[in-house]
Amino acid sequence: MDWEHVYRNLKYLNWVILLLLASVSYFLMSNNFTTGVIIGGLMVIVNFHAFQHIIRQGFFPDDTRKTRKVSVIAKYYLRIAAMGILIYLSLSQKWIDPVGLTVGLSIVVIGIISLGILMIRTTFSKETS
Repeated sequence: MDWEHVYRNLKYLNWVILLLLASVSYFLMSNNFTTGVIIGGLMVIVNFHAFQHIIRQGFFPDDTRKTRKVSVIAKYYLRIAAMGILIYLSLSQKWIDPVGLTVGLSIVVIGIISLGILMIRTTFSKETS
């Protein structure tokens, strides 16, 4: 399976998981919790997309820049710092619930695990046929 196919499925799965978790928390939890799930989910999905983009740029075979490695590392730390600042501001201003934010930030992990389970299931179903 090529990375483009896996990445496209993972992006789709992440958005579906965010929609499901936000919908469930909207009906069962407080507004701050739901806001935390949505903000955390959006932050981690954008962060994951940016990380994938930075890694692809840094290891593109036609690029012969010597600063490529330094650029990837600098962008990595800037991305992490921006994420930390956003999380700090959101929590210190009490705009969102910390547990809801944690649930939202877990969306990509849930998506990766779910995609792995789906890929294993389809592999086994193809072998048994």
